[in-house]
Amino acid sequence: MQTTNSAELSPTLKLAVDLIRRPSVTPDDAGCQELMMSRLAALGFKGEALRFGETDNLWARKGSDGPLLAFAGHTDVVPTGPEKNWRHPPFEAVIDDGFLHGRGAADMKGSLAAFITACERFVTSHPDHRGSIALLITSDEEGPAQDGTVKVVETLEARNEKIDWCLIGEPSSTREVGDVIKNGRRGSLHGYLTVQGTQGHVAYPHLAENPVHTVAPALDALAKEFWDDGNDFFPPTTFQITKIEAGTGSNIIPGECLVHFNFRYCTENTAESLEERVVAILDRHELKYDLQWHLSGRPFLTDSGSLVSAAQSAIRSVTGRETELSTSGGTSDGRFIAPTGAQVLELGPINATIHKVNECVKAADLNTLSEIYEQVLVELLA
Repeated sequence: MQTTNSAELSPTLKLAVDLIRRPSVTPDDAGCQELMMSRLAALGFKGEALRFGETDNLWARKGSDGPLLAFAGHTDVVPTGPEKNWRHPPFEAVIDDGFLHGRGAADMKGSLAAFITACERFVTSHPDHRGSIALLITSDEEGPAQDGTVKVVETLEARNEKIDWCLIGEPSSTREVGDVIKNGRRGSLHGYLTVQGTQGHVAYPHLAENPVHTVAPALDALAKEFWDDGNDFFPPTTFQITKIEAGTGSNIIPGECLVHFNFRYCTENTAESLEERVVAILDRHELKYDLQWHLSGRPFLTDSGSLVSAAQSAIRSVTGRETELSTSGGTSDGRFIAPTGAQVLELGPINATIHKVNECVKAADLNTLSEIYEQVLVELLA
């Protein structure tokens, strides 16, 4: 069956369709947060629009007492690429053969819809629940992530508004919804290296110094370096060269060589320790260089506690399956929230098609996900 008629759908799917039909490519929110807030306001949430630069952020909270459970997510999506390559138009939100198709279906408008409907059912059933519920939503997660969650967290910290538990709707599942939850992420550290040489004619190498040649042994040493063994929660730290650029023509020895690289690192290292070790290797090779660093995020881990227990219990209650804890994958906005002391988990739909052409999610999985979120609320706040 193929349908675009949202009147035939469950509340969660209907809202997911409405969100997908808003083409909110980073940093454009395209009205998604306003739609979400209209539903939350009816439940007694107080919304706060926080705009930084071109980024729209929403902080919506119900209650003023602790403990505070926050759902976090993003309304922005990555570009679609050529729409002619899509089976269905990426912003039409078509349900075909049991799958909801569209950009953001899995990453992460399906989760946003499940947040809202879970809160609607929970608040209706538990009007006098303890603590507070909040949603932290940004339109700048897929982009630079400079004016989104990080700025909202800074705002909350400045007024001592603390999140106790944070459930992020990132697509964590692998084969079945709820089979994997992310209880941490590796850190990400970028290096931008410029090695200086002396430009010259290739026929007169004695009058020049080729920086590609001088940096090559150092890069080989970095690639072969043992950084750490990892630990029970994280795989070993990895080093990857992402870009090498030099030269202006076939008969010219380049005057400089640009090298970009990245560390995905575990808690056995720090950004500072990795920076020191890289500098030591470069200095050992007597290079003339400039090196700039950008720390995208430090590693974080929620290895145990009430949020992990509640999520595992909720998944077991709704689906009957046990869940696996994982720290694999890239970075997420959890890197901005965890340093405040919050317990942070990522729990969302299957991630097989995220950022791809023909992104889709099992329609029934979004209903299941909403039930899991509701059960987490029950476990922690009922």
